[in-house]
Amino acid sequence: MSTYFDALETRTQDAREAAQLQGLNAQLAKYGLGPLAGLSDLASLPVLRKSELSRRQAEQPPFGGLPVSNIAHVFQSPGPIYEPGGTSHDWWRMGRFLNACGIGPGDIVQNCFGYHLTPAGMIFENGARAVGATVLPAGTGQTELQVQAARHVKVTAYAGTPDYLKIILEKADEMGIALGITRAAVGGGALFPSLRAWYQDRGIACLQCYATADLGNIAYESPAMEGMILDEGVIVEIVTPGTGDPVAPGEVGELVVTTLNPDYPLIRFATGDLSAIMPGTSPCGRTNTRIKGWMGRADQTTKIKGMFVRPEQVAQLVARHEDIARARIIASREGEMDVMTVRIESEATDPARYEGSIVDILKLKGRVEMVPVGGLPRDGLVIEDIRTYD
Repeated sequence: MSTYFDALETRTQDAREAAQLQGLNAQLAKYGLGPLAGLSDLASLPVLRKSELSRRQAEQPPFGGLPVSNIAHVFQSPGPIYEPGGTSHDWWRMGRFLNACGIGPGDIVQNCFGYHLTPAGMIFENGARAVGATVLPAGTGQTELQVQAARHVKVTAYAGTPDYLKIILEKADEMGIALGITRAAVGGGALFPSLRAWYQDRGIACLQCYATADLGNIAYESPAMEGMILDEGVIVEIVTPGTGDPVAPGEVGELVVTTLNPDYPLIRFATGDLSAIMPGTSPCGRTNTRIKGWMGRADQTTKIKGMFVRPEQVAQLVARHEDIARARIIASREGEMDVMTVRIESEATDPARYEGSIVDILKLKGRVEMVPVGGLPRDGLVIEDIRTYD
């Protein structure tokens, strides 16, 4: 097995961006849009949020009228949201991650992602085919049978959530059975350093990916374990939550992803997750941009005084006043009462000039605190809830 999945992983950034622009314009043509002159022009297009996709799907089932083609499966995620699936080579682009895990021909992968309605099981199975591995489609549950099957078919690798492998291994210990798993490809949950170390102590190299049912693989770890490398089949932007406006390099924001899969072209799909771009490239030799991984949820909608306050409203407040650089809502309590504080980053010094807009947009009165430009943290939060209920 070669070190890299394909030559795309080590191409120059100029070559990558030129190919991405060509692929992007092909996707836009399916919507009757474009072409764009450069990747930065993506920011001029609207963001597609899951709530909007759900509404479209309710009106035009199952895929909301999007230009979907060449599919073999339909999956359902909570919402409900329906996702298409294909069976062509590496349709969800998971092979690149499994290759980075060292999984390939001769490996037998115990795939413990779900196969019932949800796409995760098929996503990883499709990736295993792409690297020439054999799959034991185990799903979840029946841990004792999983242990027996893993021993009988001589499983060498695991795919599933980070914690379920530990359950299998502990059951195997209880049964007095030694398993031959040496690699683990995990996703769908947090891989805590202590758990990774627990696997390492048992001789298992465990790497994680960042993927969604809608988009497939977005980013993945390599053995260098320095951030997560963006997949070659997506264009990723980091934007201020509630907007489509890109943040400065290195700042935390919401991941917005455009997929270059011609069968399911999602343009500027908001994941609802926070991350940030890392400088430089991975020591493993892969040249694509890296992100810091999952850093929280971008949907910071918070109820204050019985009213929902949303990131989109904060964005509207900033857009209404040209002198506002950023704004941040702080939800706190005094006694038994909710308090809303609006911190405004601006060169202006008079908080009264914004009070009318705050009531008009947020539907609540709140304290206004002025901070100098650069005075708000660049941590991706636009609504911060510091209330405690002890």
